[in-house]
Amino acid sequence: MTKFYHFNFNVLDLERSLSFYKQALNLAPVQEKAAEDGSFKLVYLGDEAGSPFQLELTWLRDRTEPYNLGECEFHLAFHTDEYEKLYQRHKEMGCICFENPTMGIYFIADPDGYWIEIVPERG
Repeated sequence: MTKFYHFNFNVLDLERSLSFYKQALNLAPVQEKAAEDGSFKLVYLGDEAGSPFQLELTWLRDRTEPYNLGECEFHLAFHTDEYEKLYQRHKEMGCICFENPTMGIYFIADPDGYWIEIVPERG
């Protein structure tokens, strides 16, 4: 049996990213790993529901240039029963980068430009 475990985003400013994910999606660190020489740090974020899937943020000390995300044709998606509340929060944060009212979804962009889809829970 194989199951999803985590997904990785490389980030330039770990503290800025941690703050963003806490404010935008209430994600919090559940595990951390760091190189003894300080060359990298991995922080795994978990959601409020306690799902087993985690977002891994990777910070590399010597990385100074923004990551090339290509055409950003990939994204991470979150399902929420607080769609309107999150929409208002994200609008206030100024992080909404694309809206699709026809589909009833929108996307936010994190500090490094990764897109995150917000999907309402549907009955």
